Amino acid sequence: MIEEHFTYLAQSEQDTERLAAALAGRSFAGTVIVLDGDLGAGKTAFSKAFAKHLGVQGVVNSPTFTLIKEYEGRLPLYHMDVYRIDEHEAGELGLDEYFYGTGVCLVEWGSLIPSLLPAERLHIVMETTATADERMLHLTGCGQVYAEWCRSLRENGA
Repeated sequence: MIEEHFTYLAQSEQDTERLAAALAGRSFAGTVIVLDGDLGAGKTAFSKAFAKHLGVQGVVNSPTFTLIKEYEGRLPLYHMDVYRIDEHEAGELGLDEYFYGTGVCLVEWGSLIPSLLPAERLHIVMETTATADERMLHLTGCGQVYAEWCRSLRENGA
């Protein structure tokens, strides 16, 4: 499997939004983006910006207790948070229908369900830095399409 990496320094929420907008613009039916990072690293902020640039209207918030929230935009958006469930429980949710469906999946804490994720996906690990608003986003594109996304971002920026 082809794999490419790209590290993005977001010095502000606007920088995070710029990356989210670039990725939303590239998204297609069946896009899967996995978001990992410590609490407060910016997963939900990224998700809100991504949803906005996918054309979702209204409030987007973390699906921590509902597990999956569905939104309408240019493509359906399935925003998932699997932090509070184990891999077995997640397997019973029928996630394949979302992953291989007609929408875009954003999966917060996706590293907790590795065997359930599609092999081809974009994985973003977010980490805080010493500066309050700054974040390092480590992107790994798994598969031809997502590897190309990382190459393009590395060569052209967000």
